[in-house]
This record gives sequence, structure tokens and C-alpha cells, in this order.
Amino acid sequence: MPECKRMINEQLIPRGIKNPRVLDAFAHVKRHRFVPEHVARYAYGDFPLDIGLDQTISQPYIVALMSEAIDPKPTDRVLEVGTGSGYQTAILAHLVQHVHTIERIESLMHRAQRALDHEGYTNVTFHLGDGHQGVSEHAPYDKILVTAAAKRLPTTLIDQLNIGGILVIPLGGIFFQDLVKITKTSKGTKKESLGGVRFVPLVASTS
Repeated sequence: MPECKRMINEQLIPRGIKNPRVLDAFAHVKRHRFVPEHVARYAYGDFPLDIGLDQTISQPYIVALMSEAIDPKPTDRVLEVGTGSGYQTAILAHLVQHVHTIERIESLMHRAQRALDHEGYTNVTFHLGDGHQGVSEHAPYDKILVTAAAKRLPTTLIDQLNIGGILVIPLGGIFFQDLVKITKTSKGTKKESLGGVRFVPLVASTS
């Protein structure tokens, strides 16, 4: 799609996204399928978009940065915390063996599920619940990607990672957050900052 190629060439590659598999995923996943119809014409812009219910779809570069940071492998089992629009879910599904994704807002989860079903993804399992708790019954995961900001690192998610696994999560308050890459080792964790970001907060499920 011309819009996808323009997005890749103007927004992703110039900012340092290099992983060829990640770039290929962005070339194939139709971003406009994952936003409300009235903003679909803006889907490939270099900014986040409101998807309703006080939630957003992140700008393409941030989705790419987080996707590249987990170093996705075709054999990976990944947990995504915060399904949201389902766009990051689709990117992950294009890159790894299986994605477990958890969302606290039921109507948003079903909307994302319909979009992914429409696009033909069969390697995604949806869960409704509190993202802080992860999805322990399917742990451990090779990678975990969190698409909402936590005030502090949820140790429950670290517990659900394999040794050698990677967790990418925004940490901080409403006004400033640091995107952090956590690598789990046999001796503990290694932390790396990927830069400042702004995400909606990771809050407990109301169900």
C-alpha cells in the first residue's frame, strides 16, 4: 500500500528503525483497519489517534520502536498488555508465533478482535482482565509488551517472563514516562531506557 510505504520511508527508517522483519510487518498490516472510520484518513499520520473510550492508538514510530525493542523471533510467544485498537497486536502477530493480548475494556477488546479476524490473523488469543496481573495461565512468555503506562514496574509481569525474555513498558506518571526495556536474566533484570513517551495509564480492570 502506498500509505504504508510512505509511513515506513518518512517516519520509521529516518528515525532508526532497522529490523527488516518489523519494517515488513508495517508494510503488510493495514493501519486504517484499526481506527474508527471517521479518523481513518489520518491513520498513517505521524501522531497518535483517539479511538474512543479515553484510549488511543500510538503513533506508528512508537509502535515500531516497541516492536523492534522486544527483538521479535518467529518462534516467540508474546504477551501484549493493553490490546487497544488491535494494531500493535496485528504487528506482533505478523512477527511471532503466538500473541496473548489482554484488555480491560470489553467493548474495545471485541472491536479489536473483529478487526484482527477480518484481516485473517489466527495466532492471537484475547483475554479480558487487569493487565497488571498478566495472563499467568499461559506463562512463561518470551516477550511482554505493555501499551499503557505503569507508575511502577509490575513484578507479576517479570515473573511471567522466561529467563532471557524481554519486557518493554512505559513507566511514570501522567506528564512524563520513560519507555523501558527490561531483560530478565538468571541473576535478576537489566534495565535500558528507550526515551520519553506519553501513554494512557495502565489501570486496574473494572470488571
